[in-house]
Amino acid sequence: MTDKPFEKAIQGLETGPQASDAAEPPQQDASKLPQHPSVDALRARFGEAILRHIVYSGGEHCVYVAAGRIREIMSFLKDDPAQDYAMLLDETAIDYGGGRPLELVYQLWSLTHKRMLRVKIVLPLDALEVESVEPLWKSANWMEREVFDMFGVHFRGHPDLRRILMPENYAEGFPLRKDFPLRGRFSRAEQTRRALSLDLVDYYTPEELAIGGEMLGEDTGVAAAHSQPPAGAVKDEALGQDPFAQRAPVPGSAAQGG
Repeated sequence: MTDKPFEKAIQGLETGPQASDAAEPPQQDASKLPQHPSVDALRARFGEAILRHIVYSGGEHCVYVAAGRIREIMSFLKDDPAQDYAMLLDETAIDYGGGRPLELVYQLWSLTHKRMLRVKIVLPLDALEVESVEPLWKSANWMEREVFDMFGVHFRGHPDLRRILMPENYAEGFPLRKDFPLRGRFSRAEQTRRALSLDLVDYYTPEELAIGGEMLGEDTGVAAAHSQPPAGAVKDEALGQDPFAQRAPVPGSAAQGG
């Protein structure tokens, strides 16, 4: 360690964050944990697929379940009237570093029963794939895209699994993984070169580009009509060449520039 503030500030720029010491969930005596109706129901229905139940500070209940049965378990939590977790508040991932497995986190809320439950699954780094819960909660669509983009987790059955924060041709990996250098894997010059070389197709899907073209009137002639200044507009050199920026006359007075 160094005492120089600047050198301390830039530690980890090349190597990325260090592994966390909190990778393993705390071991708690199950017999002393407060009861949660949904955890009891899960154990009764799914048996060994319910791996662990822990309670965090503030009385937040968390249950670890088998990754291979996540869709089945989540469907039960959403559709069973005694559970009725109609809201998926959040879905994200945790990378503790050091080659340890990733944890996928689902935060559920039941409007009917006014209770919350956190569900977790563990995914080894060489098998980052799990079933999507998007068919159950549409809010999972963008959340799972973000987890895919930032951590590299693939969601089977997702209707539109692609990057959401980084461009589609981003080649430096997954920015929220602990093995990701804080400055990225490419040099600043290479990052700048790639950014400047991006085209519209790097930001939008063909469907989005087609919609944009229709809105601009590329197929209907609307764009050509809008390329002309408003009727009676007075040319104002200070506003440049943009026809949308020209001033239309105000009823009852002469158009003014500037």
